[in-house]
Amino acid sequence: MTQTNYSRASSTAERIAQNGVFAGLARAGYVMSGLVHLLIGYIAIRLAFGGGGSADQSGAMAELADKPGGALTLWGATVAFLLMALWRLVETMLGHASKPASDSKKSEAFDRVKAFSLFVVYLGLAVTAFRFAQGSGQSSSSQSVGLTARLMQHTAGTVALVVGGLVVIGVGGYHVYKGASQSFLDDLRGSQGAFVRRLGTVGYIAKGLAVAAVGLLVILAATQSDPNKSAGLDGAIKTLGAQPFGMALLLVAGLGIITYGLYSFVMARSAKM
Repeated sequence: MTQTNYSRASSTAERIAQNGVFAGLARAGYVMSGLVHLLIGYIAIRLAFGGGGSADQSGAMAELADKPGGALTLWGATVAFLLMALWRLVETMLGHASKPASDSKKSEAFDRVKAFSLFVVYLGLAVTAFRFAQGSGQSSSSQSVGLTARLMQHTAGTVALVVGGLVVIGVGGYHVYKGASQSFLDDLRGSQGAFVRRLGTVGYIAKGLAVAAVGLLVILAATQSDPNKSAGLDGAIKTLGAQPFGMALLLVAGLGIITYGLYSFVMARSAKM
């Protein structure tokens, strides 16, 4: 992309992202993401003390659906996640409005791939929220197991699972790097205090480790011909609980995910659009 074309695309992206209504609703996606992570962390801690529940997005939304006003909240979450997905789709096609035109082609390509990945994530969250708002939500872990079982019926599907697992591990590793290096600060407007830095560091590392664990379980499911191992985030967290000192591991995982949820509220206020 030439600098002139990049400038035009960036200008278009900026006009869309800076639209007051669009930006406000898209930022609400961060709020809802934070709430979902708080609930996942809470369920993980509840599991540590012998309680039940699915420690993943579907489990969090099931918790919301059972609360007074939960259905209304889930309808709001559907809209917020859709707007967040649309924002990421705009970034995928036009580039990030806050990135300088001097960025290299390699950096631009990486940003677009990352934006598309986030588009898929938020679109998935929107669909899940919509289903639970309608009262037809299903467990994410059971859907993951079912999909894995179907893919494992063919060699190509098994290979795809291994490749997908490696990609997920890579995404988790990127989160860990982002937290450890504190490069997440580049996504925020203005200078940030020590509290925000700690939230982001702990939150990103915890989220990264959880995501990497999901990828590892997908690979184990494919290589051991056991689709039940591919139970998503809920399966990864419950696998932690089955280890020696499982209660302590679940508490640490739950608190880490809650920390990421709290950092999501910081992004809702300060993220560059």
